[in-house]
Amino acid sequence: MSNSDDQPNREIEILESVADKGALGKAKAYTKLSGPGWLQGAITLGGGSLAGALYLGTISGYNLMWLQPLAMICGIIMLSAIAYVTLSTGQRPFGAINKGLSPLLGWSWLIAVILANIVWCLPQFNLGRAAVQQNLLPGLGESAVSTAGICWVLFIVAFAVNASYEGGNKGIKWFERILKVMVGIIVVSFFLVVVTLTSKGAIPWGEIFSGLIPNFSYLFNPAPAYAELIGSSSAPEIWNNIISEKQRDIIIAAFGTAVGINMTFLLPYSMLRKKWGRKHRGLAIFDLSIGLFVPFVIATGCVVIASASQFHSKTDDIFDEAGKPVPKVAKAYQGSLDGLADKKAKAEAEKNEVDQEDKDQMDPLIASAKKSLNESDRRIAAMLIKRDNATFATSLAPLTGDTVAQAVFGVGVLGMALSTIIILMLINGFAFQELFNQPGSKTLYFIGCAVSGSAGLLGPFIWGDGQAKAALAVPTSVIGGSLIPIAYFTFLLMMNSRRVLGDKRPTGRKRVIWNILMIGATGIATFGSVWVLNGKSKADGFAGQAATGGLIFLVVLFLVGIISFIVKESKTSGSN
Repeated sequence: MSNSDDQPNREIEILESVADKGALGKAKAYTKLSGPGWLQGAITLGGGSLAGALYLGTISGYNLMWLQPLAMICGIIMLSAIAYVTLSTGQRPFGAINKGLSPLLGWSWLIAVILANIVWCLPQFNLGRAAVQQNLLPGLGESAVSTAGICWVLFIVAFAVNASYEGGNKGIKWFERILKVMVGIIVVSFFLVVVTLTSKGAIPWGEIFSGLIPNFSYLFNPAPAYAELIGSSSAPEIWNNIISEKQRDIIIAAFGTAVGINMTFLLPYSMLRKKWGRKHRGLAIFDLSIGLFVPFVIATGCVVIASASQFHSKTDDIFDEAGKPVPKVAKAYQGSLDGLADKKAKAEAEKNEVDQEDKDQMDPLIASAKKSLNESDRRIAAMLIKRDNATFATSLAPLTGDTVAQAVFGVGVLGMALSTIIILMLINGFAFQELFNQPGSKTLYFIGCAVSGSAGLLGPFIWGDGQAKAALAVPTSVIGGSLIPIAYFTFLLMMNSRRVLGDKRPTGRKRVIWNILMIGATGIATFGSVWVLNGKSKADGFAGQAATGGLIFLVVLFLVGIISFIVKESKTSGSN
């Protein structure tokens, strides 16, 4: 018997030996056998998580501390269901979806995963090179040459680590060890920052614990810290809408990065690659808890805490001693004020039935709106500016010391970027194998890795050097968040499908519990997607049209899924 066959058998022997033991005995054995959950942790702790947590703290303070843990709980519910379906059937999910439900659902899922892998690599490379240039080796500068060199190093390292994954069980084991170390570095880095801030008395733990209690009013209303300034501003209603829209994008980004659609693809294929089966189902859920939930909640929670303590409702880092915006954010600051003036002018035009296409009529209204801006408008505009890695680390320096602020934070950010690049390339390798129906093809695996990695190499040049490098992850998080219902809904149907699971479909109370949890998670994800797409659909031009198209597509997928499920389940019941 080959070593490839021995490993799963040894794992099953260990699982059977602890089957009758208590939780502690099982946990000890499960920890040694864990793996796929850490891969999930490595991808979720990426640029999107950093950006989502950083801006969540900046815009809402400690009021939304509960958001990311809730998002992760929903994600783990669905990933546990995906694990149950995959390990019960032993089938590759893409084929199972096409056969058991509908090819439209299967292909939508696969294409969405590939697109997500490519789009997500763009900000990861940009985030990684920013961590090197801004935090770790600022002497390199931010020239095109140094940027390209750093990106190529990230690509080569990520590709080499992925090559080890193709080295059989020994390669997979080393791959998982590398990812565990990287996840550990990320968590420790951000934890050390919060520990240091706490020792300096900069963390109000009472407010933090209060923020862990869900308060859904903050999903629709600005944080209390803005209330007084909004009330004294020249356009309270417009500022309410602007801040609420920004919060909406950041909230959906936080959900999208907790468990993205590409993670729903990674889990089943990584488990099948390890030759896990029905007896690994308990291990799979434990693996998701220690490899995904715990590191994610600690790392993102620490970033929210640190960013809220330094940036929420504060403008010290925006203005210089003369009261003028510092050069780095001057353009963004002025753009925010110009945007406010433009909205005020349009509101005035609608009120007085002025033709907004007539430049001669609109220019005086815009000029008047700019003159009417007051100090409260300027302060709110400054508060809402997105900070980047360097700004964040620099603001921590007086409290943490320059070494902790730059080196430790920089290592954490670089670890986030690199680990996510590695896993995105891995997922795309799996996806390309499925795309051409050749699951064992190393050639297709490496082509898939190279496609997403090559796209990422262009990231810093495509996205440019905007006001906040980490902020580039937010729009891609919105895309990922709007796609996730495709996967959630599909696996909800599969969990209830006799055609897919046969006699392994949960029955009785177990089925009721599974459905309550899965319907809740799917409902929350769908609400988030519809919420953000509906908001974007009101925008002018291509953005609004794309969002409207996304809403229509989601409705079509839901209808096709339900109809296909009913038809195929009735045929299965009729044949029994």
